[in-house]
Amino acid sequence: MIGDIDETQAPLLDHLLELRTRLLRCVYALLAAFAVCFYFADDIFTILAQPLVHAFPPGQGKLIYTKLYEAFFVELKVSMFAAFFISFPVIANQLWAFVAPGLYAKEKRAFLPFLLATPILFTAGASLAYFIVMPTAFRWFLGFEGDKGGLQLEALPGTGDYLSLVMQFILAFGISFLLPVLLMLLNRAGIVSRAQLVTARRYVVVGIFAVATVATPPDVVSQLMLAIPLLLLFEGTLILMRFTEKADARRKAAEEAAEAQAALAAGEVPPLLP
Repeated sequence: MIGDIDETQAPLLDHLLELRTRLLRCVYALLAAFAVCFYFADDIFTILAQPLVHAFPPGQGKLIYTKLYEAFFVELKVSMFAAFFISFPVIANQLWAFVAPGLYAKEKRAFLPFLLATPILFTAGASLAYFIVMPTAFRWFLGFEGDKGGLQLEALPGTGDYLSLVMQFILAFGISFLLPVLLMLLNRAGIVSRAQLVTARRYVVVGIFAVATVATPPDVVSQLMLAIPLLLLFEGTLILMRFTEKADARRKAAEEAAEAQAALAAGEVPPLLP
């Protein structure tokens, strides 16, 4: 059972000390995950390199580094990138534990589904990028290899550039797939309504394509593979809003009927004569 808001009032200093404690726990979790990931940095990078390995012809894939320190810093970036995802449950739990006491039970019940949906939608977007978008985009990029005016054009991607591209794909798709969470939170907070979003659909479509253009590499394939799922998620969110607004209207009508019935039973409202 979710308890109601904590009625105790703590001084500001106590809140700051609690925030400091929870932030330190987040940092400790991140550092512990980083130490483990750094030990397995080669294995993690091998996983991240698989889309490029499959895009190259068998046995012809190659990654290079042109700076002596580049490979080491790539391992650091890989470790930190993986450590954040591993420690995210701890970070989210600490943030929720700090915020939850200040919420009413109704607010907690309304917020929890979004907290649970966030990692699910992010994972779905990252998986789409890893398993479908990146292999498709990399094969298209490598299609430019060959003879160009008597010169042999060969792709020799650097480790740092490749890791940056992979991180860009994963973060762009993962964060973009949180669009339903953002829209539903705005709707539940009363900031936007379904009718307003329907009216502004054309502007939303333009905004989605603009985000896809900025968040992905400058190729049409990647942009379309991000924009189309976002359009589907937007339309699906509108459908979900329709059901939730109808459910809220029925619940509000039931509450008003119950209040009227209670007032009638208490004799506060005279019964209507037939």
